[in-house]
Amino acid sequence: MKKILVLGGAHIDRRGRLSGETTMGASNPGHWIEDTGGGGFNAARNLARLGHAVQMVAPRGGDDAGKRVAAAAREAGVEDCPFVFLDRPTPSYTAILANDGNLVVALADMELYRFFTPRRLRIRALRERFAAADFVLCDANLPADTLEAIATHAHENGKPIAAIGVSPAKVARLAGCLHRIDFLFMNAAEAEALAGERPESPEGWPELLRAMGLKGGVVTQGGSQAVAFSQAETVLLAPPPAMIVDVTGAGDALAAGFIHALLEGKSLSQALRSGTAGALIALRSPRSVPDDLSQRTLDHELLRLSEPQPA
Repeated sequence: MKKILVLGGAHIDRRGRLSGETTMGASNPGHWIEDTGGGGFNAARNLARLGHAVQMVAPRGGDDAGKRVAAAAREAGVEDCPFVFLDRPTPSYTAILANDGNLVVALADMELYRFFTPRRLRIRALRERFAAADFVLCDANLPADTLEAIATHAHENGKPIAAIGVSPAKVARLAGCLHRIDFLFMNAAEAEALAGERPESPEGWPELLRAMGLKGGVVTQGGSQAVAFSQAETVLLAPPPAMIVDVTGAGDALAAGFIHALLEGKSLSQALRSGTAGALIALRSPRSVPDDLSQRTLDHELLRLSEPQPA
């Protein structure tokens, strides 16, 4: 069991699923699902279900939504370490999904996260959590200067650190600390927003992102090839056809499965397979974090996956 410190988003996810074909600019029949979410929080709960000791640090409000986040942390076995602002609402993410489960549009009400400032890293309890952690994970819901401070603090404490890009609009917040990050998890849209261009094929991502100072990362593109790279290696994996119930949280499950394998001493190829297996499990779930994610289900899903190929 490894100790993992996660700093980032933990909020309410509201997702509307359309029942038929999407008609823009009109009322569409469908239904709502409300759940807890946030890139960091989703990954934290997945990692806890895979057997790790996980601490989650995130701002939230003193409202019913904040209580739901706390309850979800308890249910998943995550140690909840929030900054609570009693007079402010807990952040939320509201998405509209097409009938096939893919995202149409989303609204992120994340104003509260700007109150997670770098000075909060000086709090003794948080400094002690950094010192005790085996691994640090953050997400781009936090302000850019805070992400830079987190990456610097992890580096100074000799802790490996990974980050989740979250969205094309937010991933740029990580630009100032890419040289400190060991692995950054992104989809192709986020990688393009960060790099300013898109290569002709997935094999081109590592060169673009290494040139920006990034040590390692994973770039996914739906059902197409995913690429994972470190400073010395690049591998590619084409996932098998997936049953998609909801895409929300799939990238966070990939990050968790990948980190889980790394912490077990697995290779980059094995980590990419483990992450992809976690994402496939998440895609079949209507929730942000699949209830059935475990080492057993991860191992079962790995049987479906081919070996990654070197680039």
